[in-house]
Amino acid sequence: MHGGRLTMETMTNYLGTINSFVWGPFMLVAILGVGLVLQIGLKLMPIFRLGTGFSLLWKGRTGAGGGEISPFNALMTSLSATIGTGNIAGVATAVFLGGPGALFWMWMTALVGLATKYAEAVLAVKYRERDSAGNYVGGPMYYIKNGLGRGWFWLGSTFALCGGVAAFGIGNGVQANSVANVLNENFNMPVEVTAVILMVLTGAVILGGVTRIGNVAGKLVPFMAITYIIAGLVVLFINIDAIGSALELVFTQAFTGTAAQGGFAGAAVWAAIRFGVARGVFSNEAGLGSAPIAHAVAETKSPVKQGLIAMLGTFIDTIIVCTITGLAIVASGAWTSGESGAGLTSLAFEMALPGVGGYIIAISLSVFAFTTILGWSFYGEKCIGFFFGPRALKPYRVLWVAAIYFGATAELSFIWLVADTLNAMMAIPNLIALLLLSPVVFKLTKEYFAERDASAEASKAPAE
Repeated sequence: MHGGRLTMETMTNYLGTINSFVWGPFMLVAILGVGLVLQIGLKLMPIFRLGTGFSLLWKGRTGAGGGEISPFNALMTSLSATIGTGNIAGVATAVFLGGPGALFWMWMTALVGLATKYAEAVLAVKYRERDSAGNYVGGPMYYIKNGLGRGWFWLGSTFALCGGVAAFGIGNGVQANSVANVLNENFNMPVEVTAVILMVLTGAVILGGVTRIGNVAGKLVPFMAITYIIAGLVVLFINIDAIGSALELVFTQAFTGTAAQGGFAGAAVWAAIRFGVARGVFSNEAGLGSAPIAHAVAETKSPVKQGLIAMLGTFIDTIIVCTITGLAIVASGAWTSGESGAGLTSLAFEMALPGVGGYIIAISLSVFAFTTILGWSFYGEKCIGFFFGPRALKPYRVLWVAAIYFGATAELSFIWLVADTLNAMMAIPNLIALLLLSPVVFKLTKEYFAERDASAEASKAPAE
């Protein structure tokens, strides 16, 4: 037993070193830098056109054009994968390690991430193709292959390989582990029982393919997000007197660092930036290249329309859901308690709503994590399908369901580390492709809005 623990410790230390490197200054500059280049190239269009995105989302409940699922369900599938433990445990971890200022850097990541997510979806629809079974497939590996040409095929393969493996960490192990732990702590449910229930529920959905995943996500995601947002707003209302000073802490400590107080060990500005950006990306996945895999199968004729819908994922995930979690933690004062992860968010809700707050977080986290397992199963299978075609999908789904058991019963910190490291490995090929293909995004966007404005002018012109 001791030898096993020693090996795990060595592996954790080794992975920790790699993680510090891949999530070091280079990666944070790359993610924010590419987002900034895209945002400037698009003349801040993703920020100004959020309303247009919401309008298209509402109209996109029924699809028009080739694809497998409606534009609305494509966003819900991508949101099912993004709204997960990152919104509850990830935000808390960022505040615990980086102080309240980390929340500010999460917002900055989201503002540039709007442009990144928009560009990813535009390219995903533009360069998608049909597989041998006649289904639409797309995502970074396809826009690298079809947009950059054969010379860059290795880069697409690198993304698909990292994505296929990373899915088992970020989309399976981390989620299953979080559910098992939170249900064990709050309801004394044995982790093995949780693992089996998750396996049965996941298998029932994913064996039906993307249409079933899209239908389940289309119903479950809006319900769970709205429920969590309402609960969070109640917590903020109870702490309404502390909201002003909480916001002041977020803005000042983003640039000055946080002194040690209570159970909080203190954090430099670099920690606020590092953990704010890293957890922001972990939560909204802008730049990772995961979401465009879902948007590529949307029933749409317009890459730009799907891009406008896709960027809402970042807005909803980080600007709305993560902000509610972060402000609840800071305004309640729970951030100085020494608690971390989901326990910290749970404490913040429990302080405002004694007796029920902890249960709200336990149930929210369980549902969020379950839908993330569904969304990421689709991402992972498409990455593997890139190499082996449709015949690999059934075996991958069976392996995915089996992996839930190991994820639920394993050591959490090691799984978080693996997921975090592989996230970065996925992001690198995708960010390179986004930069190289950015002129295509700018051109398609310019053409779409020019055409839209021209038809608006024509409809206003008086009849001859």
